[in-house]
Amino acid sequence: MLDAEHPARRAGLASQAAVRGRRKAEWLALFAPEARVEDPIGISPYDPVGDGHAGPEAIAAFWDMAIADSSIDFRLADSYACGDEVAFVGTIRSARGGRLVEVDGVFTYRVNSAGKIVALRAFWELKQARTTFAPN
Repeated sequence: MLDAEHPARRAGLASQAAVRGRRKAEWLALFAPEARVEDPIGISPYDPVGDGHAGPEAIAAFWDMAIADSSIDFRLADSYACGDEVAFVGTIRSARGGRLVEVDGVFTYRVNSAGKIVALRAFWELKQARTTFAPN
């Protein structure tokens, strides 16, 4: 991963570190007020309408629903920064309730001129998620 000083890459890495460390307030502070989270993009158990989670309250609710009770690790092979965005390619591992779920995908972050995240979009397919028992 080149150019760790790229604003979008820096914000994406900070987002991932906050999630990994289970630091909700730190994670929420990375987002602009008008931000939208789509993880995954489209209709899913986390987003039955498929419009994403827009604004601070909805993004906080997404954390509570999808992140709070999980131990999440990012195993990213590479990233590509262009303009005000970055795309990370790799696998996310999420352990919750005795189960480990692994999803391969592309995870993008777009930032505004202040370096705040305005869009977090995750391209991964539910049907391709691998579920096993979580290691102790």
